[in-house]
Amino acid sequence: MEFLIGIDDTDNSESRGTGFRARTMGAGLGENGLARLHSITRHQLLVHPAIRYTSHNSSACLLVDARESAGELGEFCAEFLRRESAAGSDAGLCIAARGAADKTVQAFGTRAKREVLSQGEAAALAERAGFLLAGLTGDGGGVIGALAAVGLRATGDDGRLLWLPGLREIIGARTVADLCRITGIEAVCTLDGLVAGAEDVIDLSDWVRPVLRAGQITLFVEDATDGPGRWRVAPRDVIKARSG
Repeated sequence: MEFLIGIDDTDNSESRGTGFRARTMGAGLGENGLARLHSITRHQLLVHPAIRYTSHNSSACLLVDARESAGELGEFCAEFLRRESAAGSDAGLCIAARGAADKTVQAFGTRAKREVLSQGEAAALAERAGFLLAGLTGDGGGVIGALAAVGLRATGDDGRLLWLPGLREIIGARTVADLCRITGIEAVCTLDGLVAGAEDVIDLSDWVRPVLRAGQITLFVEDATDGPGRWRVAPRDVIKARSG
C-alpha cells in the first residue's frame, strides 16, 4: 500500500534542512524493512511574518510503498524526528494512505501557499480524514506544513523532486530512455511542451530536479544548441520558478 509522509520544521538556522532529514528518514525506512521509498518532493509554503520558519518555509513529502499500517510507519518516523530534528525546531509529521488525500486535503495544501493557517484547523482536518498527524518537537507547528505537503503532493501538480533513485548520483550525458529507467522520471520536455525523444541525449548539470506536473514527474530541458536530439537541463532559477 502506498503512503504519503509529510514532514515540516525539523531544522534550525545552523542545521541541515528538512530535505536532508526526509532523505535520511526514507533510507531508514528501507534499511529497517518498513517501506520502499519511491520519491521525495519539496513544497513551497507561504512566507509571512506570522509564520515561524528557518529559511524558505518549505516542507517535504515522501511517497513510500509499505506493508505496514500508517500507525506502524508513524512509530518509526516519529521516533526518528524526535531524535534527529534540530534544537528549537517545531517538527510535524503527517501520514496518509495515498488515495485518501482528497480534494479537501489538497485544498488545504494550496491554501497553505497563500494563507496563514492554524494547528487547530490542521488537526481537525486530519482527524476527519483519518490521518496520523503529530507535533513532535517544540510547539508542534510543523503539523501545518506536514499536512500541506501531503495535500500538495496529492495534487500531482506542485513541488520539485528532492530524491529519486539515482537522481543525485547520475552525471554526464544520458539518453532520455536511460534517465527515465534509472530514476523513474516520467516525462522530459521543454517549457513550451516539446517532448524529447527516447534516444535524445540530455547533458546533465550538477542540479537535476524534476517537478510534478499534471501527475507526472517531469524534467524540463532546453535545446543544447549543438545538434538535433541534444538537450540540457533547464537552469536552476527556471526550475525553482516552475516548481510551485
